[in-house]
Parts: sequence; C-alpha cells; structure tokens
Amino acid sequence: MSLLKKLAGETAIYGTSSILSRLLHFVILTPFLTYYFTKQEYGVVTDLYAWAALLLVIYTYRMETAFFRFGSKESDMERSFSTAAISLLASTAVLTVLFLIFAPEIARWLHYPDRPEYVRWFALIIAFDALAAIPFARLRLENRPIRFAVIKTLNILVNIFFIFFFLKICPWLLEQGYEWAGWLYNPEREIGYVFLSNLLASGSVLLFLAPLLLKAQWIFEAGLWKRMLRYAAPLIVVGVAGIVNQFVGIPLLKELASDDMDYNIAQVGLYGAAAKLAVLMNLFTQAFNYAAEPFFFRNAAREDKSTLYAQVGQGFTLVGCLAFVGIMLYMDVIQYYLGADLRGGLAVVPFLLMAYLFLGLYYNFSIWYKLADRTIIGGYIATAGSVITIGLNVWLIPRYGYLAPGLAALACYSFMAAASYLTGQRYYPIHYPVGRMALYVLGAIAAYGLSLLLQKSYTPGFVAGLALNTVLLLGYLSFLAVLERQGLRRLVRQLRK
Repeated sequence: MSLLKKLAGETAIYGTSSILSRLLHFVILTPFLTYYFTKQEYGVVTDLYAWAALLLVIYTYRMETAFFRFGSKESDMERSFSTAAISLLASTAVLTVLFLIFAPEIARWLHYPDRPEYVRWFALIIAFDALAAIPFARLRLENRPIRFAVIKTLNILVNIFFIFFFLKICPWLLEQGYEWAGWLYNPEREIGYVFLSNLLASGSVLLFLAPLLLKAQWIFEAGLWKRMLRYAAPLIVVGVAGIVNQFVGIPLLKELASDDMDYNIAQVGLYGAAAKLAVLMNLFTQAFNYAAEPFFFRNAAREDKSTLYAQVGQGFTLVGCLAFVGIMLYMDVIQYYLGADLRGGLAVVPFLLMAYLFLGLYYNFSIWYKLADRTIIGGYIATAGSVITIGLNVWLIPRYGYLAPGLAALACYSFMAAASYLTGQRYYPIHYPVGRMALYVLGAIAAYGLSLLLQKSYTPGFVAGLALNTVLLLGYLSFLAVLERQGLRRLVRQLRK
C-alpha cells in the first residue's frame, strides 16, 4: 500500500467520523435548532460556542502536538503520554475551579447576567474535552482511526439524544401528566438544554477514553515536560490565533454591529447558521488535518518527503475546490436545512468556504516549521493573521454586519497560507505545484461566478436553475480532467500499489 493511499484511507476514516458526526449535526440538529430557536436565541448558542473554542486551546495548550513530536517513537510514547496527561489533568482542575467560582461575574461580562449556569456548564464541557485531547492524540499516533471514529460518532449521538430528550420528550411527558418531568425541564431555559446535552455527551466520551488513561504509567518527567512546553509554547500562540481568526468575529459582531444588543445577537445567529452550511469544507479540512499531522511526522525522514508532501497539497486543493463548487452550485437546495428565519445570512457562505480552503492550504504549507522545530515562525504568522482578522472585523462589521467575519476570515487565511508557503520555501523547500493549484481555485471561482451571472441574466426557475448548475459542475469536472489527465493516471497507479 502506497503512503498516499494510506493517508487517503486514514483521512477517509477520520473524515467518516467527523463527517458522520457533523452530518448528523447538519441533517438533524442544524435544521431542528434553526427551526426551533429565533435568531436571537441561536445567536446565544453561536456566541458561547465561539468562546468555548478559544478556551479549549488555552486548556490544552497544544500538548497533543507536543505529544506527536516527542512520542512519535514507540520507545518514547508511554512517558510522553503520561507526562502530557498529568500536565493537562493538573491545569484543567485549576482552570475549571476558577471558572466555577467566578461564573456570575463572567456571565455578566458576556451580557447573560441571569444565566451563570451557562458558564458553569461550559467550564465542565471544556474540562472534559481537554482531558480527552491526549487520549485522542494517542489513537491518532497509534494509527487507530476506527476507534477514534467510533468514539467521535458516539459523542454526537449522545448529544443529539439528550437535546431531543430535553426539548421534545420532556415537554410531551409534561403534557401527558408526568409531573416528574418538570424536575428536568423548564420552558423558560430551553437554550440551556443545548449546553447541558453537550456536557453529558462530553462526559460520555471521557468515559469511553478512560481505559487509555487508566493503563498509563503515570510517570511525570519534569525535563521532558519542560521540553514539551518549550516546543508547544509558540503553537499555543498559533492555536489561540487560529481560534481568534475563526471565531473572534462572533463576539465582535455582538458588540459592534449596532447599538441594539438584540439586533447584534440576531446578526450573530444569521452568521452562525450560515457557517453551518460551510461545514462540509471545514469537515474535509479537519479530517485532513487529523490524518496529515501524524502522517507528516512519521514520514519526515524519507528521502522523497518533499515530493510526497507536494502531492498531498495538490490533492487537498483539488478535492477542496470540488467541495466549494458542489456546495455553492446547489445552495438553492442546501439552504432549506436552515429555518426560514435564519436564511438571511447565505451571502457569507462562499467567503467562508473559500476561507476554509485556504485554511487547509495553510495546514499543508505550515507543516515545515513543525518538522524543522521552528514553531516560533508559525507563531509570528498566526499572530499577524489575528491582527488582520481583528482589524478587518472592527472596520467592516459596522458597515457590512454578518458579512464582515467571512470577509475577514478569507483575508486572514489567504495571508497565512501565502506566508507559510513563502517562509517554507526559504527554510524547508517543498516544491508544491502552485500553478496548477491556483488553476483549480480560479476555475472553481469562475464556475460559481458564471452561475451567478447566468442566474441574474436569465432568472431560470428552480428546476432549470439546478439543471444549469449541474452543467456547470460537469464543465468544471471536464476542466480538471483535461488539466490533470496525466497526473490522474499517475495518481491512480500510485493508489493501486
């Protein structure tokens, strides 16, 4: 089995878990929640999950990547795993206690003064997720993607079950006269049940991963821990900057869109719902990163690594462009997964899709500084990206509302991909076929732009519009086939090895 075929297989399995869990969320929870809640209510959900994403990076301080670096050899795995796990256990306990104590003050700062329980629930959700980070990393490093996929899928299934239990089954039980259901359900606090369900799901995941923690040697090596922290420190900056780049638009949108907080939270809801439609590109990027990061480390000593990494980058770009074209050309159908009250933000979707594509390219191009132990350069690039993101959001939000975070994300990730590529060519040259990769992207944008132009000029009906976009999709596929006829033959031959 060729290395590319192995990477493709692992990406498919990681992708299956991510795609299946997100697909379940997309097909079941997204329409349910966007039909069930108003724009303002959905805005609260979006806002708090943005803060949770940032805090999770702080809780884990990139120890999972440090574990990849120092535990990649089988002889070093146990001591690296135990040291990282003990470090996270201690820091998570301290941070969680602080959040529980200061929950009322934090809730007031977030503009939810009468809901301190939201802060407490999220403190526990993040704690459980942080403690699960190193066991999940071990499954990836040990090439156990199936177990990884099963546990990830169980997480979303448990989450879905409890959301429907609290929001549908409990009200029905009350209507049928089962008074005990009133102990579990309060109709005035329905948003909170989304968070409580997540808490129960995250706790279940930690239970499934407990055997990995229980069989650890529980040896803490201070010297190794210091080396891991030194390696991870710049990556913390990268991780925080990455979350800032992805989510800072949400709290800024809540604060800057206007002087009306209800309107602002509604804008957050529109943006959050539209971002759900860009989830397929994000899923592909995430699945690729799950598989690629340990793959790159395992093959860093190969003589042909430069060629191998270049082929991976080219393949990612091709598939990502296909995802962009497929989603945007069939948006007339996909939009119905959102409630009618939350379809007003669809204009931001193409910007988010393209932003996630460039984020994936950044993952490809940035691997060099992890392999070369020059993670400080990654910190500089990510910090510059955050400056771009924050600056553009502050400037654009008062003018363009929910569109601004999408525009800022695209500008940020484009810069980061370009900066990682250019610095990599100087310090760790990998000869990516950037010309062909650029043609993939330009062709995808052209196909979507032509669709917009034709739809505006001829205003076809629903069915005729879908037929037209199908022709454009086939045209883009033909363009790729002509462009890559020789490369596709070589790729097929490699995958058959």
